[in-house]
Amino acid sequence: MTRDFTGHGGRLEAARRLYGGHDWLDLSTGINPCPWPIARATKPDWARLPDPAAIAGLEAAAAGSFGVDPALCCAVPGSEIALRLLARLLALPGRHVPPCYGTHADAFPDSRPATMGQGDRAAFVMANPNNPDGRIAEPATLLAWQDRIAAAGGWLLVDEAYAETVPAISVAPQVAADRRLVVLRSFGKFFGLAGVRLGFVVAPPSVLARLRHRLGDWPVSAAAVAFGTAAYRDAAWMKEARADIDRRAAALNAVLTRHGLSPRGGCPLFRLVETAEAPALFDRLARHAILTRPFAEAPHWIRFGGPMERDLDRLDAALGNG
Repeated sequence: MTRDFTGHGGRLEAARRLYGGHDWLDLSTGINPCPWPIARATKPDWARLPDPAAIAGLEAAAAGSFGVDPALCCAVPGSEIALRLLARLLALPGRHVPPCYGTHADAFPDSRPATMGQGDRAAFVMANPNNPDGRIAEPATLLAWQDRIAAAGGWLLVDEAYAETVPAISVAPQVAADRRLVVLRSFGKFFGLAGVRLGFVVAPPSVLARLRHRLGDWPVSAAAVAFGTAAYRDAAWMKEARADIDRRAAALNAVLTRHGLSPRGGCPLFRLVETAEAPALFDRLARHAILTRPFAEAPHWIRFGGPMERDLDRLDAALGNG
């Protein structure tokens, strides 16, 4: 039964059709369950196209949060679309580092698995923190690898969709006109607003100019501009959110460990567990209306998104009801 849920998380309607029930707890994604409060933003003007100056303001707000020059930051309608566009713009063979997010391989028709440290004339894509296992690579390691790739005529693309939770690992501030390095950032994961469909590409001006040409004059919606600009300027909320996410991750660790499961990964928005009982565990939790994340390529894995504190008792009870 898990095969219907291995493509990506969030398939609640499929879960309801298969298992029944209505009050589902979705732990199948790595999205913050406590979203940034959109009431703090200016109400979007749905009757007008986004103003170029407002889009520039969004990019400046995001760039300030990332610690980069706004001239190197481009808003996109989600980092997944951006990666697929970059694959066409760079026009190089793809390399992905397993285990990885599916689009890292799918974006490049001829992508092949690679290992960190490998260097050739290709576009190497990896996430940091990684999705799905949460492993973290140190910035110095990535930059040394990027030097090797660049020497061979390739590019390193680092997907930092989850880097807001551990900002010290970001290599976005190292992007420069003379460095063959691209960083992708996501708004939806940390801010808990995945439906806004907003992301950013931090890249050398030569790459951004071509990307902007492909995107056109209105790459993102009025809502994305309003919510993103206000959220990236809300430093107090971001600081509090990081502390809350860390607390919830520690609480999830405690629950999983209590039931003999060993959580791993450095991204506090999700925890990966390796167990031979993963398919049965997925099924048992689904019968309690709790959706987790299985993996076709690793049937011994199951991943848990970080629940709200009020949902931990429900997960604890379901895990104990074997």
